[in-house]
Amino acid sequence: MDQEQVVMEIIVNAGEARSLCFEALQQARKGEFDVARENIKRSRECINKAHLTQTKLIELDQGEGKVPMTLVMVHAQDHLMTTIVVQELATEMLEVHLKLDSQQREHDALVSKLQTADV
Repeated sequence: MDQEQVVMEIIVNAGEARSLCFEALQQARKGEFDVARENIKRSRECINKAHLTQTKLIELDQGEGKVPMTLVMVHAQDHLMTTIVVQELATEMLEVHLKLDSQQREHDALVSKLQTADV
């Protein structure tokens, strides 16, 4: 696998993962939690593919500078690292949305119960 192909594989998989994370956040905001969870799971799979490609590159280099470092290679690494952070934050934010939804449901049930009791 040539370097350009490796770089593109990292960028494409990281980009797909990032898109899936932001879709998951939008879905969580709308209360579509199952779809959001699925997109987080799919984003993890994309990150794993990108990370595997990165690992192969590191193994090839063996810490000896065998793989030339280009600006596009740095961009690919940066893209992967920021996407990993996005994925971790999206996972946490999904949990926050789930908790808020649960609390809102509890609140609504209590209000309904109190309104029924007043009648």
